[in-house]
Amino acid sequence: MAEDGKTEKPTPKRLREARRKGQIPRTQDAATWLAIAAAAAMLPHTVSGLADTFRTMLGAVPTVAADPTAARAVDAVAQLPTAVLAAVAPFALATGGAAVLGHAAQGVYPSGKAVRVDLKKLNPVPGIKRMFGFKAWWEALKSLLKVLVIATVVYSLGRTLVPQLVGRGPVPLSQTVELTFGGIETLLWTATVAGLLIALGDYAVNRRQVMKKLRMSQHEIKEEAKQSEGDPTMKGAIRARQMAMSRNRMLTAVVDADVVLVNPTHYAVALKYTPSKGAPRVVAKGTDHLAFKIREKARENRVAIVEDKPLTRLLYRVCDTDEEIPAELYLAVARILAFVMSTGKPRRSSSAPARRPFTADPLPQVPNRSTLRVRRARENRAARSLR
Repeated sequence: MAEDGKTEKPTPKRLREARRKGQIPRTQDAATWLAIAAAAAMLPHTVSGLADTFRTMLGAVPTVAADPTAARAVDAVAQLPTAVLAAVAPFALATGGAAVLGHAAQGVYPSGKAVRVDLKKLNPVPGIKRMFGFKAWWEALKSLLKVLVIATVVYSLGRTLVPQLVGRGPVPLSQTVELTFGGIETLLWTATVAGLLIALGDYAVNRRQVMKKLRMSQHEIKEEAKQSEGDPTMKGAIRARQMAMSRNRMLTAVVDADVVLVNPTHYAVALKYTPSKGAPRVVAKGTDHLAFKIREKARENRVAIVEDKPLTRLLYRVCDTDEEIPAELYLAVARILAFVMSTGKPRRSSSAPARRPFTADPLPQVPNRSTLRVRRARENRAARSLR
């Protein structure tokens, strides 16, 4: 088990805080070896450009020697700095860009904490512990691996190049330069590949160490959830209060409803029709206990209660409170409203819901709630565009 019971992975919030503090997995070797790789790739082009520059300069020597004046000498070397800079600039840009890429590939998270003065860093005890810790051993192993790789490559190249340069007697200068340059290029590429592999391992080790340091206990995760989302008990109380307020608003709206459709006991849907506001609207709905409260409120305020099982269930399913009924149910609801208007207000003592004296036609197919919402939004946009 992990130390101090911290067995859980860090949360996204903990990781964001760690990035702001500069606690991120990072290896410096990636930028170094990518820069060396860019140098190895650009070296042939750079050397060729410098050779052409010096060849051009040496070609002007006979002209200067024939008429050795100060003006001719200045003209011969005046273009040298610009030519050398033009040849070296791509090399410098490539190596610098590769180094920046090596850092950027590991993530760029600006943090000012790294440059702040921290008096705790002056305490020698943590420093001594780090000297004998895992990180110190890993750094020593990395350095040893680098030395072994470079030494092995140099030794192999020496065994190959020395016999070619010395064992065959006098070798032309051009061939000596070519062999030496090829050996240096091989050394750079071999060392670069090995260095990048070491950098990959270093990044994996650093990431493991950072993630281990950022691990959290279950208690810390719960406390973070309380801070970011609020106490679950308080949230439950707030939600319950909001639901109670919503129920009270619905029950208040029942007072002005035109009719309450019931099922007869498990469902209740209150409708109100205001011609100036469009189609009839659902002002309250509920099941079981809330349905009982809606029926009770309707009887207290002499609102007509009509039993229609299929229509009540369908309206409850496809309509939310304060939404118009779908167009497919206009005819069915219109018949209900006509029936209620023809019978007038019920007596206050009336308890049983009224039944329609006519046989209802089968209800049409009505789209689901999400489809109806899309359709209502489209209709609202069209109505606004016509205004």
